[in-house]
Amino acid sequence: MKLVRYSKILKSLEMREIVLLKSFPCRWGRCSFCSYIDDNSTDPDEIDRLNSEVLLNVTGEFKVLEVINSGSCFEIPEKSLLAIRQTVERCGIEKLYFEAHWSYRHKLHEFKQFFKVKTFFITGIETFDDYFRNQVLKKGVVFANVDEIKRYFDSVCIMVGMLGQTKEMIIRDVKILLDNFEHGTVNMFVENQTEIKPDLDLQRWFKQEYVWLNDVKKVDVLWKNTDFGVGTVLNE
Repeated sequence: MKLVRYSKILKSLEMREIVLLKSFPCRWGRCSFCSYIDDNSTDPDEIDRLNSEVLLNVTGEFKVLEVINSGSCFEIPEKSLLAIRQTVERCGIEKLYFEAHWSYRHKLHEFKQFFKVKTFFITGIETFDDYFRNQVLKKGVVFANVDEIKRYFDSVCIMVGMLGQTKEMIIRDVKILLDNFEHGTVNMFVENQTEIKPDLDLQRWFKQEYVWLNDVKKVDVLWKNTDFGVGTVLNE
């Protein structure tokens, strides 16, 4: 079995190619809901070899490329970052999307200097409720206000449908996202092997009340965590 690591995001304000790369283990690695760390590796040769193969799929069709990995973009090895830059040059990429944990906020300028094209940074907030975000989800993301997030990041991810969340929390989260960011991602929580469990009633409510988010171009809604086309498993 292998993961799908290249796809295209077509139902969005900005159509783009997307690649799922391997990386070193997530430096934070404490999120109570995350099971993505199984895709990480400590072998740089293995990582670079796979990433080089994945990047060959990029054509530059939209001049925009999103790079994701199981962690933050700063955990991608240097040789793989060079391969991304070569892909940018080969395909005429004009804009890159990356994801990074809040703890890397003071290093984002390094990527902007390295790639020399417009860079768009996304961070996982999951919820603007401080207690749930940090005490339950263990995100390690502490900020004074939304303006502090906007000082560093262009976009946020929020997650919905977990036990312990309330409708009021989700309503507030969606409103803050829509009112403050030019782009956002809403992820429906999918059950995994972690201690966090889905709230199926809350998920049904959200699907009914927020189906209209599908028509909001600046919001990417992932009703399943594979809706971008990457991360699905192919049987060989």
